[in-house]
Amino acid sequence: MPELRKDPVVGRWVIISTERSRRPSNFTPETFPSSATFSPFAEGREDMTPPEVYAVRPKGGAANSPGWTVRVVPNKFPALQIEGSIDRRGEGLYDKMNGVGAHEVVIEGSDPQLAFADQSVEQIQQTLIAYRERMLDLQKDKRLRYCLVFKNHGAGAGATLEHSHSQIIATPIIPRQVQEELDGAKRYYELKERSVFTDILDQEMAESNGRRLVSTSERFVALAPFAPRFPFETWILPRAHRSSYHTISDPEEFLDLARILKDTLQRLNTALDSPPYNFVLHTAPLGEDDLPYYHWHLEIMPKLTRVAGFEMGSGFYINPTPPEDAAQYLREIVALT
Repeated sequence: MPELRKDPVVGRWVIISTERSRRPSNFTPETFPSSATFSPFAEGREDMTPPEVYAVRPKGGAANSPGWTVRVVPNKFPALQIEGSIDRRGEGLYDKMNGVGAHEVVIEGSDPQLAFADQSVEQIQQTLIAYRERMLDLQKDKRLRYCLVFKNHGAGAGATLEHSHSQIIATPIIPRQVQEELDGAKRYYELKERSVFTDILDQEMAESNGRRLVSTSERFVALAPFAPRFPFETWILPRAHRSSYHTISDPEEFLDLARILKDTLQRLNTALDSPPYNFVLHTAPLGEDDLPYYHWHLEIMPKLTRVAGFEMGSGFYINPTPPEDAAQYLREIVALT
């Protein structure tokens, strides 16, 4: 079983994933075969994945059969395992626990050759709703405290299959990076009695030339953060206060989110020649649905630079592109939507 181990100096938790165990000779650059020739996620190959935990079948039909448009399955090689107890324990001065959690794959469409940004807005909406449905289900498990949705697009961003997909990992602890956001937002709220995310949105929207705005919609804003770690890093935030993603209930809100997400990805593709990218969805911890100081948000990070020794040793990031320049460039692109 995987283990979670806590660094005794900085308090960082690390997953030791025995399911993904590799010898040193196995750590070579990965490429993936073209999905045009093979994809285990393709429609008609449902028996090549673990049994589904969620699917959208517009015309109905049996589980684990063709006819789906979005499908969620457990990861065949999970970082954490759903079975077992947490069993917190010590080993001398060290703390560890069993690697209990959930690791799922969201197959974002049945066409193995269609990139996420090129899908219809309605198809992207179905994937965004799938995220919510899985969060609602996973929060029923009282062992789990956090649910992270993320996407690795392209081999350079860590994807091992070309077929468009994202992943969900639910953990028994709150990830340190998310906890730092929560703590920082709470400190700001206690000092000023308003949310830092609301203030960010107000300031960026009030800027005379909107110099860090990428695009806006009725319910969402896409912007370049003031201090981005990576060139062309772009965040999507809801205009209205909402701390938990899975509390969205209006299909029109998901449709609006799908529009601005597709628009943003297509702008990045046009500007940067379809780069590999990661996105992560940061939301409130499970069971904490209404934090007055926090906003859920989506962080999109094109893979244009490498994280190297200075960044790993210091925690500083070196970004060669000012966010104002990146936002202006993306704004001036005529989106394909």
